[in-house]
Amino acid sequence: MNHSPTICIIPARGGSKRLPGKNIKDFLGKPLLAWTIETAKASGVFDRIILMTDDEKIAEVGKRYGAEVPFMEPEEFAQDNVYVAEPLKYTLKRLKEEENFSPDFFVLLEPSCPGRLSKHIKEVVEIFKDSDADSIAAVSEIPARFNSAKSLKIFGENELRHFSGTLIKDLTHQNQKIEKLYYINSAIYAFKTKNLFEENNSLWGKKVIAYMMDPKYALDIDTFEDWENAEIKTKKLLEEKES
Repeated sequence: MNHSPTICIIPARGGSKRLPGKNIKDFLGKPLLAWTIETAKASGVFDRIILMTDDEKIAEVGKRYGAEVPFMEPEEFAQDNVYVAEPLKYTLKRLKEEENFSPDFFVLLEPSCPGRLSKHIKEVVEIFKDSDADSIAAVSEIPARFNSAKSLKIFGENELRHFSGTLIKDLTHQNQKIEKLYYINSAIYAFKTKNLFEENNSLWGKKVIAYMMDPKYALDIDTFEDWENAEIKTKKLLEEKES
């Protein structure tokens, strides 16, 4: 990639239904959103950190912690059923029209993932810049007990088999022999801008590569239980950092 500006976009809508006010709710002494902004700043790789929001209170908190809010998003993008590609496309199109600002790629950081470190962001940017990929996503290994090789289904009259229909006796039961599988942990993404403006209107493009992350950093808060667990795990991470 050329020397295009490196930008971070943080989507933080105000319409969270499961956890109202989640993005600016206090998380271990500061708003949840602040964790993502401060980590992005600490990475040292961004020319701009842009907060994408429809909510004035979120915008105020974001600016206080160092993000910029070039404009407010339309309220229509605050609904649960809106695919994030739509507000991203709106934001990038408006930046180009109003500021003649058009980066080759952007990093997407969800505020609901406070566990990522600045080094993770830096490594993602370095890997992506040196690749020919259209996008990159942080992933973590699926624990063996949740691997699809061990996923079961109840057939007929309460008969337990592998979901494919294979008998239990014919399955591999040793974890070390099960092929590793991964899940996108939502902590860090990077996408080529052109992906959004191609015919399929997809964020991903054709070639997607992985950035491996230890699952202990992969905290994704969606429910109250997630919030409580994330606080416990983040406290532990902070203690490890200080020791």
